[in-house]
Amino acid sequence: MRATTNKLTPFYPIHPGEILKDKIEYRGISQRKLAAQTGISYTLLNEMLNSKRPVTTEYALLFEAALDMDADTFVRMQARYNMQKARKAKRLAQVRKIAAAVL
Repeated sequence: MRATTNKLTPFYPIHPGEILKDKIEYRGISQRKLAAQTGISYTLLNEMLNSKRPVTTEYALLFEAALDMDADTFVRMQARYNMQKARKAKRLAQVRKIAAAVL
């Protein structure tokens, strides 16, 4: 018998920037210091931490180098965030409705 897990998703998507923001606050690192350390502009870093910009592969690797945190985790979180946001899109619901009517 094979065990299965529930495919539960959070009520609202969690952006990887939220997790990163918590981690740097816990470590006592300022956003300005992390921005300088990674060569990312403060504004861009702040927008990522506040879920206004995606954490791309390049930035995930920079965070990995600066904070010793796995870049793959950030990339996977961003992909899950993107998928969850896309699933809630009105256009997707409209296409499903049309497709159901055709079938």
